Amino acid sequence: MTADITRRTFLQSGGLATAGLLANGEVVAQSATTAPKTNILVAMKVNAVAYVADLEPRVTLLDYLHDRLVLTGTRKGCNEGACGACTVLIDGKRMNACLTLAAQCDGREITTIEGLAQGNELHPVQRAFIEHDAFQCGYCTSGQVLSAVACIKEGHATDAATVREWMSGNLCRCACYPQITAAVLDAAQRMSS
Repeated sequence: MTADITRRTFLQSGGLATAGLLANGEVVAQSATTAPKTNILVAMKVNAVAYVADLEPRVTLLDYLHDRLVLTGTRKGCNEGACGACTVLIDGKRMNACLTLAAQCDGREITTIEGLAQGNELHPVQRAFIEHDAFQCGYCTSGQVLSAVACIKEGHATDAATVREWMSGNLCRCACYPQITAAVLDAAQRMSS
């Protein structure tokens, strides 16, 4: 007897590759093999809160922060490490979250724009950005602010040319570079006082 396999029955069964093989006109059940579990446990502190996540090794820090922790201030710009919109601080150092795997952050401290202010008190860099009108559309602002915090901490906020050089990894499509430079220099001066 020949098995009448229609397109519908083929699709409903998941195809012959997973549902079985034809043997003498009959469908023979075959157990589907499952790939071994490849997820890993990742423990990190994000904005001073401890998290443990069961993640696929390929999950980027950007996707983990944005999609799973709903920290939407970390922005996906180019997703290639070229624009800086996803800049976060990892153990105080600026990093592109789109190029960093979440697994690489096991045991580390992450600061996003949401964790920069202390309660209702804005960080000096945040205040300087507002006072100097250092943003227009705001898409790049969180990455700019976090990069500025690191730039100041690294000692590179000494003059306009140096700030521009050390902030060059963060692009602003609205071209607010003069205001951003002024904000960084102002915040650096406030933070050193």
